[in-house]
Formats: sequence, structure tokens, C-alpha cells
Amino acid sequence: MSAGNNRFMDDFAKLMTDAAGMAQGFRQEAETAMQAQAQRWLNGLDVVSREEFDVVREMAVKALDENEALRARIDALEAKLADTGA
Repeated sequence: MSAGNNRFMDDFAKLMTDAAGMAQGFRQEAETAMQAQAQRWLNGLDVVSREEFDVVREMAVKALDENEALRARIDALEAKLADTGA
């Protein structure tokens, strides 16, 4: 009788291990499907990625720096013209 109980317990433990593995696989598949759906939804909203945002931000900072440098040059040239009386 005890051999039957051991076999039953072994079979039950194997069944539970298999069920846990299936549940984990299902969870991973569900996460992947949800991430893909979220990505499709975001793409439909025409939202930019973080990388694209950072590139444009760097371009804007560079343009502002260039504008400030040009403003300083213009101010210096205007001051020079004012000094010469032109």
C-alpha cells in the first residue's frame, strides 16, 4: 500500500510541476502579447520614441547655442558700426 501512495504522490508532484511550468509559459506568452498590443497602440498614436525625442532635444539645444553666438556677433558688429558713426 505504501508503494502505491508513493507512486501517487510522485505522479501528483509531477503533475503539479508540469502545471506550474504551463502556467509560467502562459504568463510569458500573455506578457509578450500584451507588450506587442501596447506597442501597436502607441504606434497608432504616432508617439515618438525616447531616442527620437533625445535626438531632437539635442538638436534644439545646439540651435539655441548657435543663436546665442550669432546674437553676440550681431551685437558686436552693431556696436562697432555705432562707434564708427556709420
